[in-house]
Amino acid sequence: MTHTSTAFPAGFLWGASTAAHQIEGNNVNSDWWRKEHDPAAKIAEPSLDACDSYHRWEQDMDLLAQLGFTDYRFSVEWARIEPVEGTFSRAEIAHYRRMVEGALARGLRPMVTLHHFTVPRWFEDRGGWTADGAVELFARYVEHCAPIIADGVRHVCTINEPNMIAVMAGLAKRGEQGFPPAGLPTPDDGTTQAVIAAHHAAREVVRAVAPAAEVGWTIANQVYQALPGAEEVTAAYRYPREDIFIEAARGDDWIGVQSYTRTKIGADGPIPAPEDVERTLTQWEYYPAAVGHALRHTADVIGPDVALIVTENGIATADDTRRVDYCAGALNEVAAAIEDGLNIQGWLAWSALDNYEWGSFKPTFGLIAVDPVTFARTAKPSAVWLGGLGRTRALPRTTA
Repeated sequence: MTHTSTAFPAGFLWGASTAAHQIEGNNVNSDWWRKEHDPAAKIAEPSLDACDSYHRWEQDMDLLAQLGFTDYRFSVEWARIEPVEGTFSRAEIAHYRRMVEGALARGLRPMVTLHHFTVPRWFEDRGGWTADGAVELFARYVEHCAPIIADGVRHVCTINEPNMIAVMAGLAKRGEQGFPPAGLPTPDDGTTQAVIAAHHAAREVVRAVAPAAEVGWTIANQVYQALPGAEEVTAAYRYPREDIFIEAARGDDWIGVQSYTRTKIGADGPIPAPEDVERTLTQWEYYPAAVGHALRHTADVIGPDVALIVTENGIATADDTRRVDYCAGALNEVAAAIEDGLNIQGWLAWSALDNYEWGSFKPTFGLIAVDPVTFARTAKPSAVWLGGLGRTRALPRTTA
């Protein structure tokens, strides 16, 4: 065995990610808050106070900076900034600007996401993404985010995982609940086209109001792996669920790659993972190599002109040693892809905190544990280990 180390490039983004609704708490004007309190939706538990990060964001940033991370991805909440259609909260815009300034003061480079799954209730009530004028309303909201992102924010994400937004819209339109045993439900085509148009409109707004920022969006990569003879089936299955959204990023400055596990495809479609494989708390197959496949596929589709950033990667587990092992395996894949010439500019863990995972607090993805009563933050060993790598940018690697 040979023990070596790989140095990530200077300026490489090394951080962790969060989403407003999942950590802030009491996002009462959003569509998800309403859904969480609707018995018909059958949500296991509501977000309530979540991690109380709306009030404790300074603690979160202090910890990340002290651990050695250099970047923090967080989202701003549309339902707070525009709680009523056409009414924009100066106080909330100022709040998120303080977060940007707080990150910069701690040596954390902020990556700001403008939409991470939730929308204001009024937007949902008027028909959501496929309603007349929805794209223009999103662009107007982005314009009002100018004071937040205009200075000191290098990376702006317009929309997080638009393919999952389209998938969820397809479920809702068909009156279905829950996912199949393997693969993703069929996305709603109207929503797909709408979010792509919204991204393109928002991209131009960001470039106008924050010309120093680099803009992109993030895709949920399922790592579709074709079994022998199923290559055409796999490509046809993948295109509306993933590749159409990657293609829509042509002309962006960067694209976010978000990967957790893989999906095998046979002649008849997705095949569930065997019962005896190791699984995470989300019941996904434990597969650290996923991110490498996702990066390479994304690069093949998007071409060399758009930079790649791993904006989410990690596992839900109660055993932090498995998190370390998973991240080590994933980072080896990232390093190998960089060595092969891919333009990869960063890696951010999901998630900075154990948080609200869209219906339950049980899947613990966090590098930092959060006490549900006191909200005390405790860095896990994985956070200490990853933060140390951030200081050195050197990944220990073992080769045969």
